[in-house]
Amino acid sequence: MNAREAAVAELETVLGHRFRDRKRLDRSLTHSSAVGAGKAQLDNERLEFLGDRVLGLLAAERLMELNPDMPEGELSPRLHAIVDKPACAQAARAMGLGPALRMSPGETKSGGREKDGILADACEAVMAALYLDGGLEAARGAFRKFWDPQIEHLGKPAVRDPKSALQEWVQADGKPIPHYEVVRRTGPDHAPSFTVEVSVEGLEPLRAAGRSRQAAEKEAALAMLKREGRL
Repeated sequence: MNAREAAVAELETVLGHRFRDRKRLDRSLTHSSAVGAGKAQLDNERLEFLGDRVLGLLAAERLMELNPDMPEGELSPRLHAIVDKPACAQAARAMGLGPALRMSPGETKSGGREKDGILADACEAVMAALYLDGGLEAARGAFRKFWDPQIEHLGKPAVRDPKSALQEWVQADGKPIPHYEVVRRTGPDHAPSFTVEVSVEGLEPLRAAGRSRQAAEKEAALAMLKREGRL
């Protein structure tokens, strides 16, 4: 079993669903760069289209369940916030989707497994595959596992300086200050993109991207605070 096959097997475990039709899962993880021209029917874009609708239904259902007295005018922006690209990319990282994706060597080299857009699209496709293979209940289980933590933080004030907040938290816990390292720089000089990895003693490192090193560090700190339930 190679690394990608192991990642796919682990994905099934974290999703809590064993696919009856393995082709569905495989297609949901196939980026367009991995298929030749004229073979768009083999990538995950059609599943992405369906998954977006599945997520919308599940998000609306969950928000109404958790907020029985909230008017529609307040529910709508909350729904948008938990099904947009950043939210789906965050869920994808929690699932461990990146290593399970099938994509071209060139896209992999350019950091495709860490790009928010690719991760978000694949996340939607996986949710569609879950729905088709196991019905709404299978999709609902994954939604509540990977989106409920984000729903909990809706409406809370944003962190103005996530790096300071992360440092204060870890130092209060008696740990050394977080370490930030640029692991990838892509794009032309006039429009670069940086990927930064933040490490905290005793925690799994986390990566995030930004248009500058400083922006990437902030995104990484914010993502770690969210992942660890500090926001």
